[in-house]
Amino acid sequence: MIDENENQNGSPETTTSLEGSAPTKVRKPRGFAAMDPKLVSELAKRGGKAAHRAGTAHQFTSEEARVAGRKGGMATHAKRREKITPDGVAH
Repeated sequence: MIDENENQNGSPETTTSLEGSAPTKVRKPRGFAAMDPKLVSELAKRGGKAAHRAGTAHQFTSEEARVAGRKGGMATHAKRREKITPDGVAH
């Protein structure tokens, strides 16, 4: 069964339900997800340039980038490190 309802913004929202299961909502992408990727890229580029002109953009130093990369690697491989026992043998 398919019902056409209007959401708060007045646009149609379709819900599909099967007997015995909860209805699921089919949603349209909103905001940047609904835009052309080239347009999103252009807007981001403009925002970055504006932030640099305003002096509010952050630029990583080599040391900051090194620390951030190390944190990412530690987080990514945390489960792998948990498997290694104190005697140095992986299980």
